[in-house]
Amino acid sequence: MAQAGISCDIVVFGGTGDLAMRKLLPALYYLHRDGHLHPDTRILALARAQHSLESYGKLVKRHVSQHVARGDFDVVHWEQFAKRLDYLSLDVSQRVAFPRLTKVLSPGTGRVRVFYLATMPGLFAATVQHLSSVGLVDEHARVVLEKPLGESLETANEINDRIGKVFDETRVFRIDHYLGKEAVQNLLALRFGNALFEPLWRNAHIDHVQISVLESVGVENRGDYYDRAGAMRDMVQNHLLQLLCLVAMEAPVHFEPEAVRNEKLKILEALRPITGMDVQDRTVRGQYGAGQHAGERMPAYYFEKKVDHDSNTETFVALKTEVDNWRWAGVPFYLRTGKCMAQRKSEIVIQFKPVPHRLFPRSGDNPENNRLIISLQPDEGIRLSLMAKSPGRGMGLQNVDLNLDFAAAFTRRRWDAYERLLLDVIEGDATLFMRRDEIEAAWRWVDPIIEGWGDFYRSPKPYAAGSWGPDAADSLLERLGHSWLDPR
Repeated sequence: MAQAGISCDIVVFGGTGDLAMRKLLPALYYLHRDGHLHPDTRILALARAQHSLESYGKLVKRHVSQHVARGDFDVVHWEQFAKRLDYLSLDVSQRVAFPRLTKVLSPGTGRVRVFYLATMPGLFAATVQHLSSVGLVDEHARVVLEKPLGESLETANEINDRIGKVFDETRVFRIDHYLGKEAVQNLLALRFGNALFEPLWRNAHIDHVQISVLESVGVENRGDYYDRAGAMRDMVQNHLLQLLCLVAMEAPVHFEPEAVRNEKLKILEALRPITGMDVQDRTVRGQYGAGQHAGERMPAYYFEKKVDHDSNTETFVALKTEVDNWRWAGVPFYLRTGKCMAQRKSEIVIQFKPVPHRLFPRSGDNPENNRLIISLQPDEGIRLSLMAKSPGRGMGLQNVDLNLDFAAAFTRRRWDAYERLLLDVIEGDATLFMRRDEIEAAWRWVDPIIEGWGDFYRSPKPYAAGSWGPDAADSLLERLGHSWLDPR
């Protein structure tokens, strides 16, 4: 069990929002229930909505009970957790409202304060400046920033510059919840903790890499945000590039924050640029039209709530890139994300090269390649596809999976990503958070693609909701004899 020795105040801006209710407060409930929070730790939620502490407590109770696993919510633990909760109605855009915070969070006490900004990024800078103006930012204060951080390198730098005037970089925690997932961290364990894979983890043995983050739902109630951001800003610039870094990075000298983040930065800086007309050959933009999923009709993107009916915003992106270094030269990395897809899944596929000489006869359409699949959602696990002899006469081969299902292999409850990341913030461990120079490197790579789309690829390709995306995404891989690992 992690030490529960750090007394702190956890202040959640946007305390009535979807993120707070679905993820943050259920995660804090688990940390409380399992003894990872110091007895004196307090949770203060802030939002514009008018709530009494009693009404806010009822709201949180309803959501926590819905979003923790069945059987994990009980009255005794809830009543103890509720004693930690406090609520204050506050408009973060109004500087004059912040002195009220000092009555709850006394300045100069030396307590660790975690300010979690679960708000629109446009409010980040003003919020931290208001906190500083009333004396609530000192060497013990930390700020957590949700993605996306900016809409371009220029806007990201503007936000980071303004936050940097208040918080030292070591106390800024830019969160990407994918890095808190058990399967993502097991990728590091798989690579650097097993002699079996490290000698093979290079261009001499790996044919290509696929990274997919697919959602079966549409934009739901996020149309106003999504229509400004699109799939590139919402998913590729953060989630997918971070996953690519963990696949491709070199082993750090030590497993400590700066060493890990230094290696991730090297990968971002080694990504082959996609500029100008390259976007036509190396990227695919798509937008979902009407279709069906699980027997239910789904509307086209431009009929979603709060979406412009003439929108050219992409809801699907596929692209091919390479990491220009000694380990990965010549290995294609295919990235893909989309909404209203045929299946919800996030996975990393490491496709190994075939044996140098085929000794045994081919069995049907069998590719006769080894493949490693790291599944992140909906079920976390690792599968290694090996070749084995088919039963009967002859030496025909077929693929057989060695399957590590985390749910079956580990009897202990698996932590939600936000549990781990919140505890890391409390303890000051920034290993799984993004450093400013990582954010900048990611935007430097993404911005030219978005600019190229504006010049050479303005209209996204249509695909039916409930499908696997535009046909062009398949063609992107077929040029080199590859294909997405999807059930067709």
